[in-house]
Amino acid sequence: MAQLNPEILAALKAIEDAAIPPLHTLSAVEAREAFLALRAKVGNPTEVHSVTDSTIPTSDYDVPVRLYRPNEQNNLPALIWLHGGGWVLGDLDSADLVCRDLCHYSGFVVISVDYRLAPEAIFPAAFDDTFGVTRWVHENADSLDIDQSKLVIGGDSAGGNLAAAAAIAARDQDIPLAAQLLVYPVVDADLNNSSYQDNADGYFLTKPMMAWFWDQYVPDKTQRKDIRVTPINADLQGLPPAIVLTVEHDPLRDEGIAYGNALTRQGVSVHPIHVSDTIHGYFGMDIECGKSERIDTANLLRDLLL
Repeated sequence: MAQLNPEILAALKAIEDAAIPPLHTLSAVEAREAFLALRAKVGNPTEVHSVTDSTIPTSDYDVPVRLYRPNEQNNLPALIWLHGGGWVLGDLDSADLVCRDLCHYSGFVVISVDYRLAPEAIFPAAFDDTFGVTRWVHENADSLDIDQSKLVIGGDSAGGNLAAAAAIAARDQDIPLAAQLLVYPVVDADLNNSSYQDNADGYFLTKPMMAWFWDQYVPDKTQRKDIRVTPINADLQGLPPAIVLTVEHDPLRDEGIAYGNALTRQGVSVHPIHVSDTIHGYFGMDIECGKSERIDTANLLRDLLL
């Protein structure tokens, strides 16, 4: 096995010891149960000023959201956060650890989005929920007591995909965003690049698992070039500044790096972060290296906007 952070090696050993079947061999319901079993109990979740569950109305669905406020100050910056999970797994609870840390250490209000999951709701449902929430938050900034001029969208993995796609749609519909935070995002549907070959198996997220996720979310392969599905196919000019985090031992490594490079070539300010000794998913793990990355990323986000 490649050189990995000892905490990551321990996490991979714990996953192996759990003896859970590969997620791509299960039904979506079974995969969610397995994902829940893998989710570590958070020992001491970061305290924030308030946590409120609500819904946001969009054109065809009231999207559950969870709002985290860091303090009582008015007109705070805000981050719309989309959880990972291959568009099939994850919920507000699975994103809670990340959202608490991003809220506390950045000083931003964080709005966590429980978008509809595949295969019960295939593309474009998750995208529509994401963009619908983005539009509503922008239009209702005053009632949320957030600063409309400092609205950021972000997410990890499939959530990074939704965040990147929504940033493009927001630009096209004149909804200004201040930044985008993309943590090992899915931006392409090419499963044959070098990072898919290098990291096909053994590092939690596997090539067969990603193929299964794609088949759940976008079963019609002719739709996978749609820029709402693969943002790397879009015109990226005029997008907000981006923090793009990639990790070495990840099938999604090369497409994340390529997306950051494409943004830069098209005039977008990019803050790239590449971590060499870890795996996909570590940003949301309750381990020291994950916590450290969440803190550093929150600080970078704060410095970018404040």
